[in-house]
Amino acid sequence: MDRNPPLLNVNLRWFLLAMILANIAAQMAYSMLALYLVDLGASVGQVGLAFTVASLVPMLLQLIGGWVSDTIGRLRAIAIGSSIASIGYLLFFISPSWQWVMVGLCVEYVSSSFVGPSFGAYIAEQSEEKSRGRVYGVARGIYMVVTVIGPILGGWVVYQLDFRPMLTIAFGLYAAATAVRLWMATANRFAPKRAAEKPTFSGLKTQMGTMFGLLLAGGILTWIWITDAASDTSSDLISKLFPIYLSEIGGINVAQIGLVNAAWGVTTIAASFVGGWLADKWSEREMIASGFLLTALALAGIIVSRSLLGFMAAMGLHGFGFGILMPAYNALISKVVPEDKRGLAFGFFGTSLGVLSLPMPWIGAQLWEHISPQTPFWVTVAACAAAVPIVWFKFILKAQENPPVEKEPA
Repeated sequence: MDRNPPLLNVNLRWFLLAMILANIAAQMAYSMLALYLVDLGASVGQVGLAFTVASLVPMLLQLIGGWVSDTIGRLRAIAIGSSIASIGYLLFFISPSWQWVMVGLCVEYVSSSFVGPSFGAYIAEQSEEKSRGRVYGVARGIYMVVTVIGPILGGWVVYQLDFRPMLTIAFGLYAAATAVRLWMATANRFAPKRAAEKPTFSGLKTQMGTMFGLLLAGGILTWIWITDAASDTSSDLISKLFPIYLSEIGGINVAQIGLVNAAWGVTTIAASFVGGWLADKWSEREMIASGFLLTALALAGIIVSRSLLGFMAAMGLHGFGFGILMPAYNALISKVVPEDKRGLAFGFFGTSLGVLSLPMPWIGAQLWEHISPQTPFWVTVAACAAAVPIVWFKFILKAQENPPVEKEPA
């Protein structure tokens, strides 16, 4: 009797193992890195400077990382980014000053430039279209567990030992992930179906021209970018202000803020599984519209809440909306972008949204100070609510918007 094939094939299981190891290391390090910088003598302003400078790296390199992924292959691009990032983790450990940690941050952020665009593209290649939403949902749900494990482990090791022992463990985990990625990039069993190409400037120019043509054609991809840009940039108005809002306006303490964030993480993980399954059962459009609607309602709930339970309920709803939104978004992008341009598409989205989002924390702070603390939150509510009708009427998949990929001659 024939059995249904597993939702995650062997390639994806190894792929996720490496992602989990790498991101437990990242969550360990980054949850404590600001405190480590202070321990090395940095002021609060210098901590902000370090992270701001480092954030420019993926903004500049994600587009290149996506193009490299399309030309030499997803696994090779990930292996390159991971190998470079390992040096960053080593610099964290041996740095004598906060300035050297900033250099390590810049080096480590190269990984997101190469791994980020390849992540969604590789999952699309390793899944069937009819089950792609579920595959994205399961992969994201498993992957999000690191946001719980990493900070807890990192905080415990720092509390019991110190920063450098924690960074040693993080470096070991990341080195193990890099070893798995190098093995996958070189082993024949993981060889991609599409032959690798030599990266050239003319090839990049051609691919960019095609990408802009797809983006400006007025189809689903255009509206995906518009709604994603509106929601991401408006979310950045409040992301850095949220802990301050909970403390000063909500009147809850640091430990309670941790509970509020935990409520978001738990519901996001659960919703990723549900959202991926429903995207395949119904449609990506319905899940994306529902995700934006729930997010808008949740943010409105945060504004009117004045108790711990109220904030936890609102953030739980926000996590659920975000959780059902993302698998459907990734699945839809993979369907409307040709296979040989998916890396560039994911890289372009990351780069363009990073540029647009750069001034948003400052703008959010100005709205807070000059109008009211609730104003940046209401702007984000309006952006998410406005996205709902756009998604409903514009995210209608047509056969011609899923262009076929030319096959290599036999």
